[in-house]
Parts: sequence; structure tokens; C-alpha cells
Amino acid sequence: MSNMLARYVTSQAYNNAWANHRLLQACGLLSPAEFQATRTSFFPTIQFTLNHILTCDWFYLDALERELRGEAPHPDCYVFFEQDEPFTDCAALQLAQRASDTRLIAHCRSLCDADLARPVTILRDTPQVDTRLRMLAHLFQHQIHHRGQVHAMLAGTRIEAPQLDEFFCASEADERARDFLELGWTETEVWRPR
Repeated sequence: MSNMLARYVTSQAYNNAWANHRLLQACGLLSPAEFQATRTSFFPTIQFTLNHILTCDWFYLDALERELRGEAPHPDCYVFFEQDEPFTDCAALQLAQRASDTRLIAHCRSLCDADLARPVTILRDTPQVDTRLRMLAHLFQHQIHHRGQVHAMLAGTRIEAPQLDEFFCASEADERARDFLELGWTETEVWRPR
């Protein structure tokens, strides 16, 4: 099969969106005070951590999309971090995260294996140049890392932290069926060969 690596990367983008959906649904059950309460983690609140995931998505997606369109790197890449917490409301944050996740899925679905070797540049103080594959792997790992922190913080609330590891196994399709319905996905759409 051709483009196996690109297909795998796309499955990671879908998994990323699914996990964000589940986690943000649970966080949406918190009161505003609970969402903003100081807790023990790398960032001090659930709100701050979820906003950090989103602003980093914007930062990396901009670089990935620009390179794929043949555009120059963003001249001020730090613009995505002008506000640490652009959203104070979980519902608004969830909509913005879903839009970002949809962009990431579309980006990954457009790739072939050869695209994954192309260099992507971010004009940090010291420019960062990585292959698209490495940058996407970093983005997925970044999300997993911080979602785990939110998951742990959520476990200290009255809301049950959701399972986030029932995505890849075919035998667990029933565990994600409701989420897929809410996201407008089908198993065939997510897993079909390209």
C-alpha cells in the first residue's frame, strides 16, 4: 500500500480530535469556578492548560499550512501567544479547538508520504527547521502530554475523567460510536485506505 506513513499520521490527527472532543465535553460539565480553579499541574488551571493546547495548535498549524501552500514562514510566529488564555469559557474553547482539529485533519488528509519529508520553518528567535513528520509528531505528543495533565486535574473534581485510549483498536468501535456520531465521522471515513 502506498502512503502508509501519511495514513498513519492522519489516524493520529483523528485520534487527537477525538481525545480533545471527549476531554472538552467532560470539562464542559465543570462550573466556571471549577474550570478556572487553581490546581496542581504544569499550568495552574484546567482553563490555562486547554488554552495552551489550542494556541500551540495554531502556532504549528500556521507553519505547516504555510509551507504546504508554498508561502514564506510567518514573520511574527509569536502572535499566536499574545494571549495566554484567549478563551475563559469552556464551550467557546471547545468550538475553537474543534475548528483547529478539523484543520489538522484536513492538512494530514492532504499529505502523501513524500510531503512528510519536506522541511517546515518557524521563525523563532533561532529559526526552527524540522521535517513535516517530526513537526506533526511533536504536535501530537504535545497534545497528549497536556491532555494528560488536564485528565489528572479533572480526576480531582466531581466530574469523571473520560477514557482517552479507545481509538485505535477495531474491537473498541462501540466505545467511540457516540463520539463519532457527534463528530460526524464514520469508522469507514476514518480508517479507509486512501
